[in-house]
Amino acid sequence: MAAGTPRVFVSHLSGVPVFDPNGDQVGRVRDLVAMLRVGGRPPRLLGMVVEVVSRRRIFLPMTRVTGVESGQVITTGVVNMRRFEQRPTERLVLGEFLDRRVRLVETDEEVTVLDVAIQQLPARRDWEIDKFFVRKGRGGALRRKGETLTVEWSAVGGFSLEEHGQGAESLVATFERLRPTDVANALHHLTPKRRAEVAAALDDDRLADVLEELPGDDQVEILGKLEEDRAADVLEAMDPDDAADLLSELPEADKERLLALMRPDDAADVRRLLSYEERTAGGLMTTEPIILRPDATVADALARVRQQDLSPALAAQVYVCRSPDETPTGRYLGTVHFQRLLRDPPYTLVSSIVDSDLVPLSPETPLTAVTSYLAAYNMVSVPVVDESGSLLGAVTVDDVLDHLLPEDWRETDFLGEEEITGGR
Repeated sequence: MAAGTPRVFVSHLSGVPVFDPNGDQVGRVRDLVAMLRVGGRPPRLLGMVVEVVSRRRIFLPMTRVTGVESGQVITTGVVNMRRFEQRPTERLVLGEFLDRRVRLVETDEEVTVLDVAIQQLPARRDWEIDKFFVRKGRGGALRRKGETLTVEWSAVGGFSLEEHGQGAESLVATFERLRPTDVANALHHLTPKRRAEVAAALDDDRLADVLEELPGDDQVEILGKLEEDRAADVLEAMDPDDAADLLSELPEADKERLLALMRPDDAADVRRLLSYEERTAGGLMTTEPIILRPDATVADALARVRQQDLSPALAAQVYVCRSPDETPTGRYLGTVHFQRLLRDPPYTLVSSIVDSDLVPLSPETPLTAVTSYLAAYNMVSVPVVDESGSLLGAVTVDDVLDHLLPEDWRETDFLGEEEITGGR
């Protein structure tokens, strides 16, 4: 861990209030959720169990936590109210780790876990279990006798995944080290039963990333085996264009039922994409490119481009539009490529360096014309604008390739089934 990254002991988080960005209380922290990992790596913190006003306990992903400080937790304001259900790969830190009798690896001495420290990784949003605060000797956490000490998590036995058996849980931990494309390839070669077990154990964001890389038949199969509320959550976590492609494969009744369960804003984006023909710019585009107002600076643009959740194609350029700055936007003014952002001072307004020469595409532009446009201008992303001049979205080169490659290209065994899964 790099110096300067905050360390928090989980006992200090129990019961603390959770606030949205406006200062309104969402609920209180009741536990933290971690996932054990293979290969000697610290457990990763997935999120928090938060009790809301109705006493319902919900899951708050750590990716939605923007601050843990001064006896409070701050969120992005986006909270899913679905009741928390613990999955096979998950461990409750307060409920399962504290007051647990374990042994020190080096001396085989028995100790009691009194507290667990978590720490955020530098330059990332991920959190890991960092250290254990333990007491030597017999007795529970309330016993005052015995030397106390803080040790690295690896110094305590009984917490590695290898000590917890195999099956879907071990596969999920192994998959964590792989790119979504490689996880999808491995899932495709599993039996339907094991594939459903692994999919059920993945968190929503990870499953969404993997579904985007799977063949259509596998996507439909996996989504159909999820509870409807969770299926809607996973669809929300997918890129809108990929969610639209998946929903288009479902019967109309199933599609409408899942759209009704999604958050209204997410469902609206997907419905808009479903209204376009599949092999057109409108059917190919994502509704979530990087959009900036004319008064934004180069520094603002670079901060957006650095977001780790963005694909390289989406991070390649920003789109400058008048308010509103969510699709469909106000009037589209042009694009700024990230190479131009690197050449200009941070205080420069993006409106002063915008490229307005390239004509944007209409949503009805056919796939062949989109492909020719990208090739002719050496672009990796192209804006899609409606008749009124509003930006609707952007088509990226990876979405175009999906439709140019053979239908079964996703079934290619890139790494080798045995190498990834160790067999079935």
